[in-house]
This record gives sequence, structure tokens and C-alpha cells, in this order.
Amino acid sequence: MKYIILIGDGMADYPLKELGGKTPLMVAKTPFMDHLAKKGEAGMVKTVPENMHPGSDVANLSIFGYNPKEVYTGRAPLEAASMGITLKSNEWAFRCNLVTISNLNSHLIMQDYSSDHISSQEAKELIITINNFLGSKSIQFYPGVSYRHLMVYRGDIDEISTTPPHDITGKEIDPFLPKGKNGEIFSLLIEKSRKILESHPVNIRRKKENKGIANSIWLWGEGKSPKLLPITKKYHITGGVISAVDLIKGIGVYAGLKVKNVPGATGFLDTNYKGKVEAAFEILKDMDFVFLHVEAPDEAGHIGDINAKIKAIEDFDSKIVGPILKKVKMFKDYKILVMPDHPTPISTRTHASDPVPFVIYSANKSLKSNVDGFNESIKEKSNIFFYDGYRLMDHFILEEI
Repeated sequence: MKYIILIGDGMADYPLKELGGKTPLMVAKTPFMDHLAKKGEAGMVKTVPENMHPGSDVANLSIFGYNPKEVYTGRAPLEAASMGITLKSNEWAFRCNLVTISNLNSHLIMQDYSSDHISSQEAKELIITINNFLGSKSIQFYPGVSYRHLMVYRGDIDEISTTPPHDITGKEIDPFLPKGKNGEIFSLLIEKSRKILESHPVNIRRKKENKGIANSIWLWGEGKSPKLLPITKKYHITGGVISAVDLIKGIGVYAGLKVKNVPGATGFLDTNYKGKVEAAFEILKDMDFVFLHVEAPDEAGHIGDINAKIKAIEDFDSKIVGPILKKVKMFKDYKILVMPDHPTPISTRTHASDPVPFVIYSANKSLKSNVDGFNESIKEKSNIFFYDGYRLMDHFILEEI
């Protein structure tokens, strides 16, 4: 049996007046996901437990079959695993965004959490510079992909509170700077980074090219190394994970999966869809399971671009789901799970904890559901609902569908 999970990050949304009271997922042309919804088991799942922040870390841990309330320690340690960084017992990992902060009437505003989706090579230059100036025996910075990077801190920072930068776009940053024990250490690092990056050659060049600049770091998502039972042991399977995002790859590492890096995978609309599909079948040739993640719909939601989100959803359907469905027929037995991890509503530009639609399609059991497409309306048309999101994986792998 081959098991395939396809995640369109943040595809789910709220109805928009600009779309006549429909969501981007309802408006987008998605013939392949619609086909699966009509022939498979369609339902809803709550991937974010009550009283937990609706981050991709929490949501995707649920999808992988982990109960976030039991295993979640923070986002950054998961990303550290993807980057090959082993955290010691006294070390904390922080997500380190390169962001654009603007000065509006003497107030510092979070203008862009992604620095205009800065390239990985440009970002690497900036992070190396930051580490040269701000790194120490207790603080080290590590370059990642695009605007997403990592800082490791050695010391005691219990009860610290940080805020994701994509949650405060357009807002004054002061109320959201790190707080708690030693919080001032990290607020000061953010302040110092602005002085270092403002006149950096990379930013001077980006200004000339009319691109957004990366004039500050932003620290958040802190945590220590979690303890997770690999799903390869839990389900006695082998498999791999494909994503442009270190978070997903890091969960994959903890899950015991092989990380398959795809050249040109950017985490945005220009990602290498074809390469991801090819990588999926390279994994499935010798293994049982693949988890393929596409970030683009989430990014479009964060920037509040309706057309970009519709395009991202349509690209996911036509360039990922469609080719997978066509090629997977080479295998006799297979199951496919398609879903978002969480909503990223255009109206709020950040994640939400609402339940999301899913569909499971089995090669050996074609159903006839009463849903007419893959979108949020499944909530009204299906009585299948997983309140504990982490139970969906057991259902997908272990139960006959």
C-alpha cells in the first residue's frame, strides 16, 4: 500500500464579499480535488486544539498523528531538526525572520514579515553578517530559506512570550517585542539588528531594484527539543517528506522520514511544482509513504491577495494533485489524503483555528459522497468530523476506507 498526503497550506478561508460570499477555495477551479471529494471520504477535521495558537507547527503535528497538547514545545526546534541542528538540554531554538520594519510618525511598524520574499542567497549574506556582529558563545544565528532563519540561545528563558510577525502586519511592534524572563535580551537583539542591516550592501542593492528591504530580524517560536515517536515505528512504514519549509521538513525528521530537497522549491507561487511531484514518486518507488507540502496558498493569505490565493490553490490542484492522480495509477494499492493544515483567511492575514476540509481517496474503494466539490461547504454536507485532529492519521493509515 502506498500512502500519499498532499497539503495545500492555508487553503481554507472565510467567505469574502469580493467573491460574492464565497471563499477562494470555492471560486478556484479545482477539478482534481473536486473529483476526489465526490469519489472519496470527505469530512472536516480540527487540526488546532482548543487554547493553542493556530500555527502551522501545531496543525501539521496533528496531521502527522501527534497530539500537540502532549508533544508541542515550540516551532523553532522543529525547524532546527531540518537544518541539522541538534539542541542540547540547555539550548533554545528561536525562529528568526528577516522582516521589514517601517517608521510611521515615529512609530515602528511591522511592514512585511517576509522582506518581500527575499531570496535565500541574499538572506544568507544578511544572517552571516548578523551572526558576525551579534553572535556569541550563548547566541548563534543559522541561515535558512528565504526570510526564514534560526537562532539558538544557550541559557535560561522560562516563561518568555513572543509573537509571530505575520500576526502583526501593519501594527506597531513595541507591544509585541519579546517579554518575560530575559525578554529584554531578545528585544535588544532585534533593535541592534536594525542598525546593522539598514545600510547593508544587500539592502542598498534591493532598494535600487525597488524591492523590499530586510532591515531587521524578528525572534519568535522559541522552544526546546521535543520527544516524538517516529511514525515509521508507530505504523511500521518507510517514507519521505517534501517541502520548501524547514518546519515541515523538521517534523519529518522527528517522524523518521527521509527529507527530499527539491531544487527551486521556494515556498511561494514560483515554487518547483513539477520537481515536487517527481520527488514524490522517487520516494514512493522504494517506500510506502510521502508527505508533500505546498506553502503558496498560506503566503497569499498572509499578504491578503485574493487573486494570488486563488492562483495558488489552482496551481496546487493542477500541478500537484492532478499529476499525482495520473501517475499514482502505476501502483495497485494506494490512498491519498488531501487537505489544508489550517485556514489563512484573506480578511485577517493570519492563521485561524477553524476546522478544515479533508478528503481520503482509496484506489480500492470508490465512494459516492453527497459533496459536490472540495471546499469549506463540506462542513454542511458531511457528517464526518474529527475533533481531535491527530486521530485522522490513524484513520488514514490503519482503517479500511
